[in-house]
Amino acid sequence: MGARELVLLALLGALLWVSKMALAWLPNIEPVSLLLVVYTVVLGWRVLAPLYVYVAMELLIWGIGFWSICYTYVWLVLVLLAMVFRRMESPLGWAVLSGAFGLSFGALCALVYWVSGGWAFALSWWVSGIPFDLLHCAGNFAMALVLFRPCKNVLTRLMRQR
Repeated sequence: MGARELVLLALLGALLWVSKMALAWLPNIEPVSLLLVVYTVVLGWRVLAPLYVYVAMELLIWGIGFWSICYTYVWLVLVLLAMVFRRMESPLGWAVLSGAFGLSFGALCALVYWVSGGWAFALSWWVSGIPFDLLHCAGNFAMALVLFRPCKNVLTRLMRQR
């Protein structure tokens, strides 16, 4: 990996954080899921570099809490799913995957609450967040449906330039 690629991967991680903050005023509408799927499709396992640049930025800026512990594994679940379906070309397929991930985000994060407070705490936390998971699902679905292909094309071109 050369210096150019290392810088690009770091910038892609920063782009995750900046794009999330640009839409932070909308409840659970974020481009991180879309971008991680696109990064995975184009970069393969190199996606882990921008992913954990993003996670590190979240931890450095917002501190450590239950939600931040989730970030260390929940985004990796999406990356693993995207790796399984990496050859899929259909924006609709990516939209369904992204929407399903958004819908399951609260359940995935509830694992931390289960370990820290027991099953009743985790279940109550997850159920109270279902309206936000529904918004997360809809936002992820719409963004992937509309932006997957253009984002993939741009990143593919960037990675081919020497």
